[in-house]
Amino acid sequence: MFKRISFLSVLLYGLTLAAASNGSDVISNLDARDTTNTKNQRPVAGFIMKTWPAIIGIVLYGLSGAIHWIHFFRIGQRYMLTLTIGMTCFTFGLIMRVVDSHSPYSLGIYIVEDFFVLLSPCAFLATEYMLLSRLATSLGQDIADDCLLIPARRITKLFVWSDVITFWIQASGGGLSVNQKLSSVGTKIAMVGLILQLVSFALFTIMLIAFGFRVRAKYPSTWNIRASSRTSESLTSVVGPFKISSISNWKILYFTMCLTCIGVLIRCVFRIAEFAGGYFGFLATHEGYFYLLDALPLWIAMTLYCFVWPSRFINRPEADFTASRGTVVGVPLIEQGKNQEVMYHIVDRIDLLLASFHREDTVENH
Repeated sequence: MFKRISFLSVLLYGLTLAAASNGSDVISNLDARDTTNTKNQRPVAGFIMKTWPAIIGIVLYGLSGAIHWIHFFRIGQRYMLTLTIGMTCFTFGLIMRVVDSHSPYSLGIYIVEDFFVLLSPCAFLATEYMLLSRLATSLGQDIADDCLLIPARRITKLFVWSDVITFWIQASGGGLSVNQKLSSVGTKIAMVGLILQLVSFALFTIMLIAFGFRVRAKYPSTWNIRASSRTSESLTSVVGPFKISSISNWKILYFTMCLTCIGVLIRCVFRIAEFAGGYFGFLATHEGYFYLLDALPLWIAMTLYCFVWPSRFINRPEADFTASRGTVVGVPLIEQGKNQEVMYHIVDRIDLLLASFHREDTVENH
């Protein structure tokens, strides 16, 4: 199922890119309409946004976001709020595009729309940053220290702070770009933030790939975890939008993260090219490319987490990670609750009872 969905997503993306490059009706229907109104006033965005592609995006992002929220409330873990909130904010940004299509000359509506669409992906990047450190540490502190290029605890701090800095640079540039007098300066500032974001995420992607290679070379037993009878899990048995069972095969999440990085990188490169062309450039005023090279890659990337929800692999307090130094652990799905504590208490009592019988047998034999 997972392979079929991935294949269909890639096929759909390839067809849309081919349509974009050939200038077919798909793109021509989304071409800019930068005509002025009767008052000789140009739309704030430089064109009048189409309604139907925004509605399709709202449905797709809304559906994926709803599944993310269902996973969050069923499984938990607060660090996944960055993904759920990011999907919700991007959906709201698409809703504002529909509003903007009916009020194309409203500066306030455009600012709100541009803010959510441009900056929501920063939450997706933050999700990736936090997942790598947690995934690495869940394999054992020794493995994390030996295979990560940067200590696990510094990865989140370093890259999330870079994400925050680039966020504010982009926000500042985006705010200035809507002013006709400062649009050139604002565009350049926003492009600087996007370039820094791309460099930061590219370095993170390299670190993610290097982590996998190092684990494979230095800890083959950990890399070949699927060979164990205890952890032999196929994609069809563990991948699904509503499954909540814990998963021991950490490589499923690892390869999913690698795929999501591709979508994020495509979006970052497109945004830089868009801002490089200027506020009223070709890419900026032809929203078809926004949907094909921004909204669609991000949706495919983040929707993968609907089927491979990270908390099914990583679901322990950070304080417990140090207890598994040098060991490969199967991470439990849900934190210990009252029912689990009762079960553990019963098991302890049984162990004590068996130990007492063993001591009595030893005394009788002597």
